Amino acid sequence: MKHKTHLIRRNGLTLLELMIVLIILVGLIAMVGPRLLGTQKKADIRTAQVQIGNLVSALKSYAVDMKSFPLTEEGLEALVTAPEDEALAKNWDGPYLEGGKLPKDPWGSEYQYEYEAAEASDSKSESTDDFPRITSLGPDRQPGTADDISNQSTSKDDSEESSSKRSKR
Repeated sequence: MKHKTHLIRRNGLTLLELMIVLIILVGLIAMVGPRLLGTQKKADIRTAQVQIGNLVSALKSYAVDMKSFPLTEEGLEALVTAPEDEALAKNWDGPYLEGGKLPKDPWGSEYQYEYEAAEASDSKSESTDDFPRITSLGPDRQPGTADDISNQSTSKDDSEESSSKRSKR
C-alpha cells in the first residue's frame, strides 16, 4: 500500500520573518529619514528666500510707479490692493504680484513688513538700510529668533562674504 504524502503549503509569514522585515525597514528609515528631513528644511528656507526676493522685486516696481515704498501701516497689501486716494490710485499699476495675492511663507505665516518714511529721508545713499525689511518668522513662527529669514540679513551676509573673499585675494 502506497502512502500518499501530503505537501503542506504555507500561506503566510511567520512571526520571525515579519520581525526581520520590520527591523530592516526601521533601520532604513533611521538612516534615510534625517537626510530627507534636512533636505526639506533647506528647501523651505530656500523657498522663503525666493519668495522674499519676489516681494522685493514687486516693491521696486511699486516704488517706481508710486515714487515711494508703502509704509509699515500699508504693508505688503499695497502690492495687491489699489490705494483709496484717487490721486495715488492713478499711478498704481498693480497688482504687482502674480496671482494678485500675497504669499505665505513655507511654514504658513504672513511675511512681516517694516518701512518708515523717515528711514528713506534720513539717508540719501542707496543702501539696504533704507529699503523695506521683509521677514519670515521661520519654522518656530516667533519674531526675533535666529531662524528668521529677512531680505536685509541675507544681503548683509552676502556683502560680508564678498568682502571676505576680496580680502583673501
